[in-house]
Amino acid sequence: MSSGSTSESGGLSHYPQVERLLSIMARLRDPENGCPWDKQQSFETIVPFTIEEAYEVADAIEHGSMQDVQDELGDLLFQVVFYAQLGKEQQAFDFEGIAQTICDKLIRRHPHVFAEQKQTSVEQVSLTWDAIKQQERVQKGIHPQASILDNIPIGMSPLMRAQKIQKECAKVGFDWPDVAPVVDKVEEEIAEVMEEVKQDPQDHQRIEEEMGDLLFGVVNLSRHLKVNPETALRKANRKFAGRFAKVEQHFAAQKTELSDATLSQMEAIWQKVKHLEG
Repeated sequence: MSSGSTSESGGLSHYPQVERLLSIMARLRDPENGCPWDKQQSFETIVPFTIEEAYEVADAIEHGSMQDVQDELGDLLFQVVFYAQLGKEQQAFDFEGIAQTICDKLIRRHPHVFAEQKQTSVEQVSLTWDAIKQQERVQKGIHPQASILDNIPIGMSPLMRAQKIQKECAKVGFDWPDVAPVVDKVEEEIAEVMEEVKQDPQDHQRIEEEMGDLLFGVVNLSRHLKVNPETALRKANRKFAGRFAKVEQHFAAQKTELSDATLSQMEAIWQKVKHLEG
């Protein structure tokens, strides 16, 4: 068990549903009478489900249904409980230990709330947060990273990691002062993509590289415009899928296979759908 943790029943007596959830999880992992699927899982196999559940929470929030948000948060909480059960089985940590760790961390990283240190701006709070994180790493015996980017998880989605890289660089002044040069950079990257596309023969590896630079530039533009690129792209995906479904419905009503329609016919209906939405 983790240092200082207590049993789930002792620390969570005022939260019967949490106790119930922990009990259900233990039953699912019971070596003899548990669920065959749950018994086969490990820390590594659960990771994809955790990422998926986090995205489903975000999707529910964007759709605005509080019932859906509650349901999806329950699924995400189950992921944490699953990890806690795995940790308990390995005598590494348990749910109470996880809760204790985050409580201690939040208090430690908010001296302006829980201690006498007073800060009045978001910038000051952010600087203090980063300084405390660095102190924590030193106390754990982790040598200061050679790069400010070393602590960014490689497993992040590419869009999210690009944004995080740019934010860390901006903290030390490596950033455009305003949006105009960022737009210029995006336009420059588009031109470089097209330059590679026009080559004969084309070098696919070079096209891929230039497309990567373009996407990185678009993420940077989103950041300067205070737009989360992950959120923006999720909404764009949903909008496109909704419009395309209406195009499909139109041709289905006409008893026409979509593959038999011309591009101009589909584009005409697409524009009609956009107009009706507008």
